[in-house]
Amino acid sequence: MNLRGIDLNLLVILDALLDEAHVSRAAARLRLSQPATSSALDRCRHLFNDPLLERGRGGMRLTPKARTLREPLKQALASVATILDPPQIALADIKQSVRIVMADHPAVIVTRTLFGTLSKTAPGIDLVIMPWHGAADVTERLARGDVDLAVSVLPPLGSQFHRIELLHETYVVAMRKGHPAADVFSLDAWLSYPHILVSGRGDTRGTLDEALATFGRSRRVGLVMPSFLMVPPTLESSDMIALLPRHCLPVDHGSSLAVFEPPIPVEGFPLHIAWHKRRDSDVAVQHVAELIRACLEAQ
Repeated sequence: MNLRGIDLNLLVILDALLDEAHVSRAAARLRLSQPATSSALDRCRHLFNDPLLERGRGGMRLTPKARTLREPLKQALASVATILDPPQIALADIKQSVRIVMADHPAVIVTRTLFGTLSKTAPGIDLVIMPWHGAADVTERLARGDVDLAVSVLPPLGSQFHRIELLHETYVVAMRKGHPAADVFSLDAWLSYPHILVSGRGDTRGTLDEALATFGRSRRVGLVMPSFLMVPPTLESSDMIALLPRHCLPVDHGSSLAVFEPPIPVEGFPLHIAWHKRRDSDVAVQHVAELIRACLEAQ
């Protein structure tokens, strides 16, 4: 193939089109007009002799050939960027979206300060917070380039990723102010009331139940919720009790909640941040990653 006759900018547009599977979203991501992006798609179809995107149920879908092009295309673009090594743009001049997968637990901590800091250091960076659907899902999405960063409890991800531990979270017991169990808090008092368990999968057992079993004890889980954000208001209006990650407590919890250390040892967990190595030279992604690290390491 004669590369002199190929506009390599097409490959950048094609990368966005294959990521988004949607002309309008790809155009918005690249800050191009929809007609210009549609024209580029037509040129890519001619170049590869393949439709690349086809109409399907619920929208556009990638053809088999397009799916095989995704990873080689990303690797090629990353290699070109490394070769050219362009001067880094000033943070204040960056116009870019950074996509982050986070469960509500790290998001509770991060969003308290991240957006305010980002508006001062890099006001043109927009953040897209995406829901957590498990480690396998986020690993695949990082590899595909669908997301830029992941913040959660992450297993080792492989040599093509960076994974950094940000903090080791511990648990506390929370209940409303004036709760009967708060007068003389003990294991028996704790287990005398129904508990709230947070599980996005609807589990009715968790880390605490395993710890209690080693002492020959058990608890009643009276309510399962999908989000830590839902727990404090429920505690304030009931006699339920919850075991919460320490950093999930509202900043002003002292006025409405009584908080205690668990009366038995309950193992905590690490929080990580991760990204694919192809994002190492992405200034916007690395800046957001550094701000998230600062937010969590300061806790």
